[in-house]
Amino acid sequence: MVTPSTPQWHVAGDWFDACKCAIPCPCSFAQPPTYGDCNGVLLWHIREGSFGGTALDGLNVAMLGSFVGNVWSGEHSDARAAIFIDERADESQRAALQKIFGGEAGGWPKQFGEIFGPEIVGMEYSPIEASIADDLATWSVRIPGKAEAAVEVLTGPASPEGARVEVRNLPGSEVGPGHGAAVWGKATADRADAFGFSWDRSGYSSKYIPFDWSGPDAA
Repeated sequence: MVTPSTPQWHVAGDWFDACKCAIPCPCSFAQPPTYGDCNGVLLWHIREGSFGGTALDGLNVAMLGSFVGNVWSGEHSDARAAIFIDERADESQRAALQKIFGGEAGGWPKQFGEIFGPEIVGMEYSPIEASIADDLATWSVRIPGKAEAAVEVLTGPASPEGARVEVRNLPGSEVGPGHGAAVWGKATADRADAFGFSWDRSGYSSKYIPFDWSGPDAA
C-alpha cells in the first residue's frame, strides 16, 4: 500500500519477455493469447534507478508467469507468478525492489498488478544474468537452474540490413503507456523449471520494450 512515507522513486531500463505465443504475441495487441493461455519468462534490467536515497542502477528483476484468457479485457484466470530479485542487491535495495515491483510504491507496477492480479507462488534472491545487445540484435536472460531465454531479433528476406521490426503504441504493453518502440524477436531458447513452472521450447514470440517508471502516484 502506498503511504505518506513512500519516497519518490524512478527506474528506467530494458524489459523483454519470451512466451509460448506465435509471433507476434497477440497479448501485446490486447487480444487473447494464441493458444488460449500463455506462460513465459520476463526480465527487467534497470539501467538507472533510485528509491529515495537508495540507488538501483544495474540491478535485475525476473519473473515466470502464466495465465488463461485475455489479461487486458479482464477476462483472464489462473494468473500465477514467481519473482526473482537480483542477489547482488543489498538489504535496502532488495526492500526497494520488492516495494516497486510488488506495486506497494505505486506507479505502473501497481496498476499492472491490479490488472493481472497473479497468485505469487514463489519469490527468491537469485543470480540473474542478463544481456541486451546495443543494436538489439539479441537479448537473453539466465537464472541458473531455474529459467533461461535467448532471443534473436526478428528478420526475414525483405528485412533491410540492420533494421528492426518495431511497433509503437501497443494497446497491451506490459510496461505501460508512453514507452518507446517494441522490437520483435524470435526465441532460440525458452525454458523454465521452478515453482511449478515447466517448459522447454524455441521458435516462439519475444519482444523488447524500454521502460521508464516513477512514483508514488499523485495524491
